[in-house]
Amino acid sequence: MSESIKRVVEEQAGIRLDKYLAQNLTDYTRSFLQKQIEQERVRVNGKVVGCKYQVKLNDEIEIIIPDPVEVDIVAEDIPIEIVYEDDDLMVINKPQDMVVHPAPGNYTGTLVNALLYHCKDQLSGINGEIRPGIVHRIDKDTSGLLMIAKNDKAHLGLSEMLKTHDIIRKYHAIVYGSFKENEGTVELPIGRSPQDRKKMAIVQDGRYAKTDYRVIERFKNFTHIELTLHTGRTHQIRVHMKAIGHPLLGDPVYGPTKSMFGLNKQMLHAKVLGFIHPISGEKLYFESELPSYFISVIDRLRKL
Repeated sequence: MSESIKRVVEEQAGIRLDKYLAQNLTDYTRSFLQKQIEQERVRVNGKVVGCKYQVKLNDEIEIIIPDPVEVDIVAEDIPIEIVYEDDDLMVINKPQDMVVHPAPGNYTGTLVNALLYHCKDQLSGINGEIRPGIVHRIDKDTSGLLMIAKNDKAHLGLSEMLKTHDIIRKYHAIVYGSFKENEGTVELPIGRSPQDRKKMAIVQDGRYAKTDYRVIERFKNFTHIELTLHTGRTHQIRVHMKAIGHPLLGDPVYGPTKSMFGLNKQMLHAKVLGFIHPISGEKLYFESELPSYFISVIDRLRKL
């Protein structure tokens, strides 16, 4: 176990504990540090406090960071579509049905298993032993572009850009209903559903979330739209679209019980990804083709 003790100086007094730690321990992401606070590995003046604690002048902060756990996830020779790769990062085009990282009951066949085979030991370790290289994730049934960090420096840079909303992320979706307007914006806070903790919902004290949408093609009772994320909340697109009366076609969680064409997977594809390379400073922009499952549904909707 490694320990780090910090004493609060005047110019940092009054800020949240998690923000203070992120400013002083730059080798770790803010989410990682928040987890250490939640797991009571951080003490202020010898006492356990929460993330929202505002540090005071001369507070003594102690954090105990657990030693890295050796990755015990099996590398698997699973084909992956690599859109871009260099010494620091990769961009992957994930297929529908592929889980991003292992979880209880699902430890094989994931993108991480495939990455461990392809990259060997060249993946960042910031997100722990079951999420090496994973900077952000998309749902199992969502296809499309995903960033992968091959070292901790690249991971920290990409994470910071996600936090400051400096990454272009555009999705395509097919949703229920028709829009009167051709474009619009949804700004509604998202948090855990008080009725079902496995779901996200629009809640008054949730985290700020913003999604832009633009109509691409109209069908009978359905619409093909492009969505631009300004924030990255869990299930943001799915929750925002449901909130304005346009749930995603096929969404088994937030959509109607019976789906058109018997679909049980949401029609959502991460189509565009653009960002500044965190090491070289190069502007990178990627756009993937709509997958065959998506095009097939569009063809069927055009015939209605």
